[in-house]
Amino acid sequence: MLRLAGARVLDDRDVSAVRTVFNGDPVACCMVAARVEAAGTDPWRLGGELWGLDGRHSRHGDLSGLCFAGPNLIPLSGNRSALRCFADRAMRRHRMCSSLVGPAEQVMGLWQELEPVWGPAREVRACQPLLAMGASPWITPDPFVRSVRPEELDRYLPAAIAMFTEEVGIDPRVEDGGAGYRARVAELITAGRAFARFEGGEVIYKAEIGALSTKVGQIQGVWVHPDWRGHGVGASGTAAVADRLVRRLGRTASLYVNGYNLPARAAYRRIGFTEVGRYATVLF
Repeated sequence: MLRLAGARVLDDRDVSAVRTVFNGDPVACCMVAARVEAAGTDPWRLGGELWGLDGRHSRHGDLSGLCFAGPNLIPLSGNRSALRCFADRAMRRHRMCSSLVGPAEQVMGLWQELEPVWGPAREVRACQPLLAMGASPWITPDPFVRSVRPEELDRYLPAAIAMFTEEVGIDPRVEDGGAGYRARVAELITAGRAFARFEGGEVIYKAEIGALSTKVGQIQGVWVHPDWRGHGVGASGTAAVADRLVRRLGRTASLYVNGYNLPARAAYRRIGFTEVGRYATVLF
């Protein structure tokens, strides 16, 4: 257990080292960077802990490994030894996260350590291309995709629930009747980060900017109404959201997609996204 000596909970003295990790791969680190930029490293405000391993230099210098432990367990950097340290720390307590997600090499390495205790997983998605674009879309953005207004929550929510159920395989209303999920969706709408195209009062396309750091915006929850699939609605709609990120907000637009979803991958290529890395997700 001597390997635990280097694994510790980070604090405000480590912000510079944490930022160095983020700057090394802003797209892969977007989810955690957005949290830290908004809340700092205090676990209560951050909604989780940052775990780090010190590098060769002194404490509060460089980091040889970084992991966020909150609603999701997100290992961002570290070799096999670092991942063992993170696994040991994670296994000191009951599993609280709903998934492991992040760069594929780190996620799958960490899962190899955790699986004997935390397994089996409900699903392992080992290949999720991480895509990014920093210029205007190659196709015309859908002019009817716009920000969802707060008073449209009840019209938007069924589409969000349908997306979540299709993507994750679980109805988000199961545990608490949907109160928690409704609150999260309402928060995204209030922040101006939920987008949709409405036809006849019904959502036919939706997406959200799930994480927004100072450099990158990560698009999530892309969904097209079943009656409108196969007509280019998803591509032009996502182009509209990406265009907003790039031209209006000055960010790199990013998202990750399941490797087996060939139609979506082809649509994202048409928009102008290129693969910049690989993510993986382990669902519980």
